[in-house]
Amino acid sequence: MARVLGYVYIDSGAMYRAITLYFLRNHIDWTDQHQVRNALQDIKISFEFNPKSEKSEIYLNGENVEYVIRDLVIAEKVSEVAAIAEVRTFAVAQQQEMGKRKGIIMDGRDIGTTVFPSAELKIFMTADSAVRVERRFREMYEKNPNVTIEEVKNNLEMRDYIDSNREISPLRMADDAILLDNTNLSMEQQLETALEWVREKS
Repeated sequence: MARVLGYVYIDSGAMYRAITLYFLRNHIDWTDQHQVRNALQDIKISFEFNPKSEKSEIYLNGENVEYVIRDLVIAEKVSEVAAIAEVRTFAVAQQQEMGKRKGIIMDGRDIGTTVFPSAELKIFMTADSAVRVERRFREMYEKNPNVTIEEVKNNLEMRDYIDSNREISPLRMADDAILLDNTNLSMEQQLETALEWVREKS
């Protein structure tokens, strides 16, 4: 969608994964507010377009961590880290700064409600849980053939529960969002549906 519109794509979830990666690598105790605040001062996150993959990839302090952050170890911890008030304040401020230039597509679990409550178009994507598990399993299996579908299912359910029940910026559909259930849609059909909504807004 970003390529078609000539927009910048920002994966907000990748930002929380990158922060989690930094915490794990540097043995940060994220239950300790002092350690968290100090660690966040040393984190620089940016996105750069990779012409080979034709995708926007995330950099943590100058290092491309696009594939490292997709590991199941990160997936198991990211919801805990993302629920921390200081972490959310840090990430949301960066996301809102990126959004000032307009012309962006951003995905994430609180974009339409917290980060950009006045966004021109909000799409809330969902799918049948079994379909989501199968899709995520295929995605993770490419990077880690040892992962099992049961691990992916448990991780997805745990993340959904934590993200939907956290006090700060919980996962929920914005009142003015459009629901896109992609259970039975191909990627091409999803794209065309979303682009039609963009054309209606324009």
